[in-house]
Amino acid sequence: MSRCTSHKRFPLAKLTTYAVLLFYLIVVLYPMFWLLTTSLKTDRDIFLEPFKLPRLDELQWKNFSGAWTEGHFGDYFLNSVLVTVFSVGLTLLFASMAAYAVARFSFKGVRPLFFYFLAGLMIPLQLAIVPLFFQMKSLDLLNSRLGLVVVYVAFGLPFAFFILTGFFKSLPSSLHESALLDGASQFRAFWSVMLPLARPALITVGIFSFLGTWNEFFIAFMFLSGEGSQSLRTLPLGLANVTIVSQYRSDWGMAFAGLVVVMLPTLLVYILLQRRITKGLTVGALKG
Repeated sequence: MSRCTSHKRFPLAKLTTYAVLLFYLIVVLYPMFWLLTTSLKTDRDIFLEPFKLPRLDELQWKNFSGAWTEGHFGDYFLNSVLVTVFSVGLTLLFASMAAYAVARFSFKGVRPLFFYFLAGLMIPLQLAIVPLFFQMKSLDLLNSRLGLVVVYVAFGLPFAFFILTGFFKSLPSSLHESALLDGASQFRAFWSVMLPLARPALITVGIFSFLGTWNEFFIAFMFLSGEGSQSLRTLPLGLANVTIVSQYRSDWGMAFAGLVVVMLPTLLVYILLQRRITKGLTVGALKG
C-alpha cells in the first residue's frame, strides 16, 4: 500500500515541479517577446492595442533603422562597445595580477591588502559619486571615454579580485613550483601557466563586468552631462534621449527598438556563456 502511494506521489511532485518551471519560463520570456513585438508597431498601435500581435504586413522595421540613424544609436552602440571592451579588459588584467599576488605570495600586509580590496564591495556608489565627480573634474576626465573607463575599472576591481583570489587559491601549488623549476620567471609562470588555468573564473568575471558596464546608466549620466558630450553617450544614455528625436515628439516605436538593441548583446552573451558563470563561481568563489 505504501509503495503504491509513493509511486503515485512521485509523478505528481514531478508534474508540479514542471508546472512551476514552465510558469517561471513564461514570466521571464513573455516581457522579452512583448518588447520585440512592440518595437515593430506604430505609436498608435502601441497605445490602442498594447498586447495585440502586429500584423505581418504591417511590421515597422523602420523603427530600428530610425533608432540607428535618427536616434544616433549607431554612435551610442560604438561608444558602449569601446567603453565596455576597455573596462572589462583592464579590470580582468589588474584584478588577475593583484589576486595572483595575494593568493600565491606571503608578504607583510597581504591580509590588510586583501581586506582593502574587499572593503570596496561595501562602499555604495551613491556615497562616492560626489567626491569622485570633483576628483575627475580636477583631473580633466569629465566628458571623456577615458574618465568613464577609469571609474568603471575602479568599481569593478573589488568583485573581480574577490572571485579570482579564491580561484587562484584553489589551483595546486605544484603547478607554479614546476614552472619555476623549469626556469620560468614569476611573470612567465603567471602569464603562461596560472592565468590560462584561471580561464573559468576570468570568463565569469568578464560576463558580470560586461553586464554591469553595458547596462550602466548612473555613472555615465553623471560624467557625460557636459556640453559637447552627446557624441560620447553610451546606449543607456542614448535610450533615455531617444524618445525625443523628432522635433521633441515622443517616438515610442523607436524607443522600444532601442531597448531591443540594448538588450540583445547582453541576452546573447548570457545564453552562450551561462554555464561558465556557475562553473566559475562554484569552483573559485567559495575558496578562501
